[in-house]
Amino acid sequence: MVIQGPSGEQLRATIREVAREAGVSPSTVSRALSMPGLVNPVTRERVLRAAQRLGYEPNRAARGLITGRTGNLGLIVPDLANPFFPSLVKGVQARAREADYAVFLADTDEDPAAESHLVRVLAKQVDGLILCSPRAREEDILALAGTTTLVMVNRRFGKVPSVVFDNSDGIRQAVAHLQALGHRRVAWVGGPRTSWSNRERVRALRSATAAAGMELLVVGQFPPQFEGGIAAADLIIASGVTSVVAYNDVMALGLLGRLRDRGVHVPQDFSVIGIDDIQMSGMSSPTLTTVSLTKEQAGRAAVDLLLSLLEQPDGVRNVRRELPTQLRVRGSTGVARAN
Repeated sequence: MVIQGPSGEQLRATIREVAREAGVSPSTVSRALSMPGLVNPVTRERVLRAAQRLGYEPNRAARGLITGRTGNLGLIVPDLANPFFPSLVKGVQARAREADYAVFLADTDEDPAAESHLVRVLAKQVDGLILCSPRAREEDILALAGTTTLVMVNRRFGKVPSVVFDNSDGIRQAVAHLQALGHRRVAWVGGPRTSWSNRERVRALRSATAAAGMELLVVGQFPPQFEGGIAAADLIIASGVTSVVAYNDVMALGLLGRLRDRGVHVPQDFSVIGIDDIQMSGMSSPTLTTVSLTKEQAGRAAVDLLLSLLEQPDGVRNVRRELPTQLRVRGSTGVARAN
């Protein structure tokens, strides 16, 4: 049922009309729509059905005056040009939209100082913040978490709520795959020094290669971009290894390009594995074997976690959620060349 005026035009339903339809008070309708955790689930469902029947759309400004909330969430990423982040942003926006929140998006350009500044600026305009792959120091993030409701994605420490990927299992799968192909020496092309996931992946790689009796060569730290992979390729070729795992897919694609330019055949001469499973990894030549991360799911999980913290501000804060990883075997890995 949609309310219509005398000329047949659709009228905007009011909160009082929804309350009358649901048989509750206007204040109960307000709580059911803006603070659902405070309302009996059966009552909330009755209110939602009434609102849907009447075509009710909450007024953000009015709701903000009642609840003290903006109806906005903040999302900060280190580099939107990195293909890893758009899928994560998509997940955040989709879940926020379902919860009737708007999302303010900011890019730090891999600058920890800009990251801290943006958190402070956005905190005044949003109800809570999602900080993706933050580069700031732990003490700085802890200070920021004391000023606003904050959730991290792809980083974990202390009691700051976080959503992370199971790096250890993904790396273990990659090493087991290379070992099965006869590789005994593997190189790691590292990402930014300030990256938590880089440190986690190196730690997991050391453990997995040691358990497999394989030799590991860590080749520096490079920008997490296509050019970073190009810069690392010549060092990899000179090292004598037969396989490499790169910090992310973009760097792995840079490696593939430079190896091709040097006349190195992949996977006949050399095997390459990336991490992320961005869309381009399935379009390269050869297609890229990669550790797949559920990026869109991580974005949705981060919003769910943030909303639960907003609904229960005095609840337990050290909430951690870990998402599974899966090796996607494609054309860039093959049997190790004979020495």
